[in-house]
Amino acid sequence: MADVEINQTLAEINTTLNDTAKWKATSEGMIFAYTSLIVMAVLPIFIGSFRSVKYHKEQKESGQKPDTMTDKDAAMFPLIASCALLGIYVFFKIFSKEYVNLILTAYFFILGVLALTHILSPFVNKLIPDGFPNEFYHLIFTKGQGEQKEEVINYKFDHKELVCVGICSLLGGWYLWKKHWVANNLFGLAFAVNGVELLHLNSVITGTILLGGLFIYDIFWVFGTDVMVTVAKSFEAPIKLVFPQDFLESGVYGTNFAMLGLGDIVVPGIFIALLLRFDQSLKREQNVYFYSSFLAYFLGLITTVIVMAYFKHAQPALLYLVPACIGIPFLVALLRGDIKALFKYKDHPEEGKTDANKEEAKKNE
Repeated sequence: MADVEINQTLAEINTTLNDTAKWKATSEGMIFAYTSLIVMAVLPIFIGSFRSVKYHKEQKESGQKPDTMTDKDAAMFPLIASCALLGIYVFFKIFSKEYVNLILTAYFFILGVLALTHILSPFVNKLIPDGFPNEFYHLIFTKGQGEQKEEVINYKFDHKELVCVGICSLLGGWYLWKKHWVANNLFGLAFAVNGVELLHLNSVITGTILLGGLFIYDIFWVFGTDVMVTVAKSFEAPIKLVFPQDFLESGVYGTNFAMLGLGDIVVPGIFIALLLRFDQSLKREQNVYFYSSFLAYFLGLITTVIVMAYFKHAQPALLYLVPACIGIPFLVALLRGDIKALFKYKDHPEEGKTDANKEEAKKNE
């Protein structure tokens, strides 16, 4: 996971032939860049959280049994992520960076087109006239036989969605050709919204274990080694949001970027989305826990940027985001007397067990 950082080239001296001239990012440019990054970070969380409520409702209505992360999975995830991060770092050290990024670019091109299609298809469908010749398709791909038979792909689409795929493919082609930061951000934002919408934590306890583990993971790999920063700079894929700090001087052609890793958006985002679904289960008029955690994330992100700018060193964003996103909602629950209901809440309760969400909702009706 890449963290908020100042691109080191911004702090370096751009020396002229006489070795006397210097160029540094202006205060206005830095403020504009990081303000833009913060806005781009909070939007996917806000949008994705409300989309996750709809997705959760559709899952329950269809009787679909989702794959949920257990407490053990949450505890193991930082170790798995560490191995993956170290593996990518070694790859960049052993093999040519260009070849590695070529493979990654092709992979993320496909994922980016699908993610962007998922977001844009409802809007594109509204723009297509009713007379458009449409046809529906259902693609099913399975493996195994009899009781061992499992669905690998179960995808429904129509001609309108294929039009949206074509449009998103053109945007993907622009990314492949130019690697422009705007195209990178379009894919990055699509990944973030989809991640917050579709990746569900089943309980607050699981979310707390996951965030706690990644809190330590982030601090170690940023402050303890150069692995995180090296991978973030070398990894040419839309896994981070970027914005040029020289935008006021160069516009969209700026080259001195500030960046924020998608992990610092999606990981807190799926926890915040869980709290919104908890709010919805209580059937109250206000989404207190969602907005308190959303505000905590916003303040934590601002704190990260201020500390990073002051020390002029890459910061592990989760160092500031995790205590804020966990601590403030827990404090609110303690003050409102909901702490027991909060810890008992489950998105998908096991059959035969008490559904604490429904009991709490009845108490508050």
